Amino acid sequence: MFDPNLTRQLEGVETPFYYYDLDLLKRTLETVKAAAEKRNFHIHYAYKANYNERILHWINAYGFGADCVSGNEVKKAIEIGVHPDKIAFAGVGKTDKEIRYALQQEIFSFNVESPEELLVIGELAVQEQRTARIALRINPNVDAQTHHYITTGLDENKFGIMPGDLPECIAVAKANPYLELHGIHFHIGSQILEMNVFKSLCIKVNEWNRWFEEHGIYLRTLNVGGGLGVDYKQPDEFPLPDFDAYFSVFEQFLEKRPNQEVHFEIGRAIVAQCGTLISKALYIKKGIKKHFVILDAGMTELMRPALYQAYHAIENISAKTGAVQLHYDIVGPICESSDSFGKEVLLPEVHRGDLLAIRTAGAYGEVMSSRYNLRDEIRHYFKETD
Repeated sequence: MFDPNLTRQLEGVETPFYYYDLDLLKRTLETVKAAAEKRNFHIHYAYKANYNERILHWINAYGFGADCVSGNEVKKAIEIGVHPDKIAFAGVGKTDKEIRYALQQEIFSFNVESPEELLVIGELAVQEQRTARIALRINPNVDAQTHHYITTGLDENKFGIMPGDLPECIAVAKANPYLELHGIHFHIGSQILEMNVFKSLCIKVNEWNRWFEEHGIYLRTLNVGGGLGVDYKQPDEFPLPDFDAYFSVFEQFLEKRPNQEVHFEIGRAIVAQCGTLISKALYIKKGIKKHFVILDAGMTELMRPALYQAYHAIENISAKTGAVQLHYDIVGPICESSDSFGKEVLLPEVHRGDLLAIRTAGAYGEVMSSRYNLRDEIRHYFKETD
């Protein structure tokens, strides 16, 4: 639950806005850094999760690299101060302009998603007279056991190279002196809570590592992606994911060679819990069978519930102690029926002007916001005591 003193401070702030707990972010960064360093693992923060500039500066201060999926994310990482040799560039639709820019910056890796993309990167590398370090993203056909919109490692997904195309990719890389094949890359999905899924991934990575060795190719890097989930239902009880248990799976089951590096691309697990969307109750609409709380925030500020039917814990942080509990559908002002944050949510009675907190919104919240319905740009409020 929110600190009552903090709630009083927020009463005067114009809503809606994202509230970021930088103290919790620091604790998270310290925890993931310690868990990774003792195993000599390398972390790239996934910029797509949240690229709020103040948050990025904090993440960069802990020495993490960047996992980027657009040319503008690569540019932002450079602007923030990430060294190019810590930047990985993934994504199925890299444009020529984006590839040229990344080549000119001499980034750590292009995570290649198709034979056609590899050919284009090779042609542009020749034109730029720059070496493109590449990692081939392979679909391991591992079920992430998560929402089908955020499952990315199955054969039928648009992401990654099909195993049958690997000989062609190897031939292209060997034929072009400006292509340097240094690793293989995997990413099976997001919001994964079952550790056995990552064990299955390790088994597949081991198989492919051996396959490349059998073909005379010794890889320097194994990039196993990310996907570690967070607790959306109990954000106060479990504000930090169990990074130690997560990394222990790879430490135990991944058969890396003595000189190989293991890289991770982590986003949600780092930033999700530090962010909360704060919104004001505009109206309480009483229906025949249900009551609606109409907020001044909508799907334009937090898309996940409308897009994924995602759950976020919701609190009435203005409620007085002992208030009667009622069920509400929590909805926004956008002209779409899908503009809903939760149905039959049990809350202390809500009154016009009450502040509601939509928790665990630090990942894929602000970054997916839009100006649909010509909405105002979203605002921010930061808490930092240390």
